Amino acid sequence: MTLPQRRSRSTEAFYGRRRGKTMKAPQAAALSSLLPALKLDLSTLPPAELASLWPKPVGEIRLEIGFGGGEHLLHWAAQSPGTGFIGVEPFVNSMAKMLGQLETAGLANIRVYDDDATRVLDWLPDACLDRIDLLYPDPWPKKKHWKRRFVSKANLDRFARVLRPGGRFGFASDIDTYVNWTLTHIAAHPDFEWTARTARDWRDPPEGWPGTRYEAKAVREGRTPCYLEFVRAA
Repeated sequence: MTLPQRRSRSTEAFYGRRRGKTMKAPQAAALSSLLPALKLDLSTLPPAELASLWPKPVGEIRLEIGFGGGEHLLHWAAQSPGTGFIGVEPFVNSMAKMLGQLETAGLANIRVYDDDATRVLDWLPDACLDRIDLLYPDPWPKKKHWKRRFVSKANLDRFARVLRPGGRFGFASDIDTYVNWTLTHIAAHPDFEWTARTARDWRDPPEGWPGTRYEAKAVREGRTPCYLEFVRAA
């Protein structure tokens, strides 16, 4: 399968700035000590058994793209010790925060990558993931920036390649135009089906949903989150 063409970082990257305010000392220390050990090495081929990326056996593998503060990633990693998680987050401060909490929690089932998620998607072997989560991605609201939205035909092709048949793609956003954009792209893609049957399926968060700080802020500001779930067709 031919991989989609890679895009220019300076003009078409899916994310904006890489750094924020000066990090607190514990977060900087966690970034320095944990990132080298947990970061995926994309300069080598993935292992024949992807589950060997984790020190203990895992029965499922999940990917979260743009984990922000890490609330969702850490919650599900703690709830599912038999699942291997890959978290991608290019914003350095968010990566440092998550790693600091990871060190405190003592979880051993998370690997990370701190740059463009498409690099991870192109590195992964076929049909290796059980789930991909893309939660509150940058909506790039200006029309001239829509090409920078992560949901696109090229990236849905990437998802379809790495997800197992029956695997799930979870999407959440509080921006109506991005929700509609995502549904339009899914409807045009032959490998995905929307699982919703009633309005509650997209209005109510999934069972066990931990929420995120961004989600709480959106609700406070009067925006309504929408939760979409798609299945990779067999």
